[in-house]
Amino acid sequence: MPEGHTLHRLAAHFTKHFGGSRVRVTSPQGRFADGARRIDGRTLAEAEAHGKQLFLAFDSGDRLRVHLGLYGAWTFGDADGERHLGAPRVPGGEKRDLMRDPDGFVLAPAPVGTVRARIVTASGWADLRGPSACEVITEEEKEAARARLGPDPLRPDADPERAWRTISRSRTTIAALLMRQDVIAGIGNIYRAESLFRAGIDPYRPGREITRAEWDALWADLTALLQDGVRDGYIITTRPEHRPDPAALPVPRPDTLYVCYRTGEPCRICGTAVVQAELAARTLYRCPACQAR
Repeated sequence: MPEGHTLHRLAAHFTKHFGGSRVRVTSPQGRFADGARRIDGRTLAEAEAHGKQLFLAFDSGDRLRVHLGLYGAWTFGDADGERHLGAPRVPGGEKRDLMRDPDGFVLAPAPVGTVRARIVTASGWADLRGPSACEVITEEEKEAARARLGPDPLRPDADPERAWRTISRSRTTIAALLMRQDVIAGIGNIYRAESLFRAGIDPYRPGREITRAEWDALWADLTALLQDGVRDGYIITTRPEHRPDPAALPVPRPDTLYVCYRTGEPCRICGTAVVQAELAARTLYRCPACQAR
């Protein structure tokens, strides 16, 4: 499932390349036909992300809410070719001349697979496949959806105190709390494991045993890691001195992470074998020495 940095990259991409443009919206798959009709022909004003949710704002006052879930993906197309979820920065096809219909909209290629929603402008198109949520809502409904989410470290309006109030009173493990979107929005399995390793915190410690100093440091580190993810387009949690070849970035994922997907391999700090376990219905990775309670 895409983590928070990916959604903020998507929001920035939509705002930059689709913002201010009149859109043609269809549902090739048919499951989003009613919603598509509501925003078809409107102007996309801006996009924003909160945690793992994307909101596209239209001049009608309607909002398109998208949650990608485990299988959702966006594909973008313009004069630079096709580009896919998490990588608006990476061209996936050859440059081409765009053809337009009599109304000025790009003639996008025939949909491939089950495209839930297609958004077309005069300069490009975007296809959405497999989201867990895709619906048109009002501004009030959007704010209600956001109110159910915890603070997003990437948003300027984030309130870490709100998360701290929940964590500091909870008997639930800190690893489980970090995965709860109503506590902190945008944190997924990788950021959870990696941030706890970097902080030297045992994932099984109850939230109420985390000190205020540890929480402040954890929030600051999560914010910095997510910001790096927005900038780079992929997750890097290892510090330069702990990478085999710092000058070789981007490198395969194992070289950019401390514990995730490294079960049985030596910890980059102490050499102890990384272990895994199930926690909060996801695989948890940790170093039993560096993160000893």
